[in-house]
Amino acid sequence: MTIPFGISFGRTGIYLDHNATTPLKPEVKAAMVQAMDLVGNPSSVHAFGRSARRAVDEARAAVAALVGAKPAQVLFTGSGTEANNFALRGFPGRPVLTSAIEHESVLAACPDALRFGVIRDGIADLDQLDRRLAEGGPALVSLMLVNNETGVIQPVADAARIARAHGALIHCDAVQAAGRLPLSLPALGVDLMTLSAHKLGGPTGVGALILADGLEPEALIRGGGQERRKRAGTENLLGIVGFGAAARLALDEPAAEGMRAADLAALRDRLEREALAAVPQARVMGAGAGRVANTSCLMLPGLPGETQVMTLDLAGVAVSAGSACSSGKVKPSHVLAAMGEDERSAASTIRVSLGWTSDDEAVDRFLAAWTAMARRSMPANG
Repeated sequence: MTIPFGISFGRTGIYLDHNATTPLKPEVKAAMVQAMDLVGNPSSVHAFGRSARRAVDEARAAVAALVGAKPAQVLFTGSGTEANNFALRGFPGRPVLTSAIEHESVLAACPDALRFGVIRDGIADLDQLDRRLAEGGPALVSLMLVNNETGVIQPVADAARIARAHGALIHCDAVQAAGRLPLSLPALGVDLMTLSAHKLGGPTGVGALILADGLEPEALIRGGGQERRKRAGTENLLGIVGFGAAARLALDEPAAEGMRAADLAALRDRLEREALAAVPQARVMGAGAGRVANTSCLMLPGLPGETQVMTLDLAGVAVSAGSACSSGKVKPSHVLAAMGEDERSAASTIRVSLGWTSDDEAVDRFLAAWTAMARRSMPANG
């Protein structure tokens, strides 16, 4: 029986939306297919269950190694969003303080949280963080490591030192950093870290919350004894195995990953350079800050991001307008608003995010489609 999976570009389409989700890496798919033969529940004590448990344990060790942690510090979740909610709701006695540019899953988890802003190019304002922490008691701070819309790298280690000086805990959403930057929970000095498998070539439907030694948040889901009794329910065996395989790839090939980052940076820089040369009215958001190699946030004045995404889609090029976690709804970016952009500019941006499937042809195809679209729109924009 053939199962319809919807429209597929096949070899003719160009996928430049890796920050939304990365295509599953072949090695990860192979590991998951092999795991389909594991029939036991990881909590069962018989041989079948022990085999499944061993697969979970091996994956947990790989994810822990990816961030310089111990396996016991890794709690598997159903997504990065769930891990963020777990972190921010796990310490009810502490007021939450987040940056203004966090992912929606952080902002929505604590809608009454205090915010601290950003300075030029979307870098967290640590002086403001320091002042806000001085105003209250021990808090829980949340600052992402890499912004999902602009790719700007945040000064998390510095924020952690400030938080610690005020007796605060600090959580880091590292979803967009895993597989793109070296990650170390101890080096960053954070208490909690969120990861998501499908941002580094793993499957959707599985994430992780990494806890500092001795930290005990309240349980997220109560029931059985899974995940140290913090998240009850039978483990997503296939997803966890895939997560472990993706983490292992990033660990086993650090030199190759470094070369890949350099290649992606060269592709991204060429894309931006040629786009701006062709359409001088365009801008790159966050270009003055340190960014991960794969992300470009392009603003085309007067042409709504949603229109750009649809036009490029018709040309066989997949990009996004900001975060992909709003059920297809496109609205002006809160990240760009926090960076001081007006509503018109914030609504006229797209995010181009490269990854392991990207090459020169992909950049050429994007530039041809985007430049043609931009030039058609210029007369109407004046």
